[in-house]
Amino acid sequence: MSILLTDRQQAILDFIAACLREGSAPTRGDIAEHFGFASRSAAEQHLRALASKGMIELQAGASRGIRLTRPTREQGYSALFPGTVSLPLIGRVAAGHPILASEHIERQVQVDPELFHPRADYLLRVRGESMRGIGILDGDWLAVHRQLIAENGQVVVARIDDEVTVKRFQRRADRILLLPENPDFQPIEVDSQREFSIEGLAVGVVRQGFTA
Repeated sequence: MSILLTDRQQAILDFIAACLREGSAPTRGDIAEHFGFASRSAAEQHLRALASKGMIELQAGASRGIRLTRPTREQGYSALFPGTVSLPLIGRVAAGHPILASEHIERQVQVDPELFHPRADYLLRVRGESMRGIGILDGDWLAVHRQLIAENGQVVVARIDDEVTVKRFQRRADRILLLPENPDFQPIEVDSQREFSIEGLAVGVVRQGFTA
């Protein structure tokens, strides 16, 4: 699950996690001092916003009563959430480079391994609207299971020559069709003259504030 946070909320969440790793949650005063707030009430407002988004739980009457309740989007929190796994988020893929090359990784994202079946091995940032008809939108994080083969009808991450694309796979006799889920886009026909490989199967979508 990924929740949309403001930059300040994310920074405060990072600070809380860092304090917890050192042994205890920060007080409102600690947060106000660290971020230069004029008062503790400003820190309280940010904490309540994080609580309303389900990122933390506040214990009434306790100055350090702050508990993280779900994985954050940033790397390094897996020790606080032992039931999660860290998946690389892949951004724009350079032509000819392996999809999991280090230069393509934007960040690590902590997710519940039970969310996706089969398991997700990485997240791919979606570019474009060609799969909009099945709810895969521009900017979504597509959960991908690494696999080199696919059956007709499965949604795949495929490489055609030097381009990586997300489409529905269809094999017909001596050719392969990669089908969009948007009438504004045309199918891609792959013949024997083109280099083609399957990088993986789509197993889910992570959107800001939503997981499917």
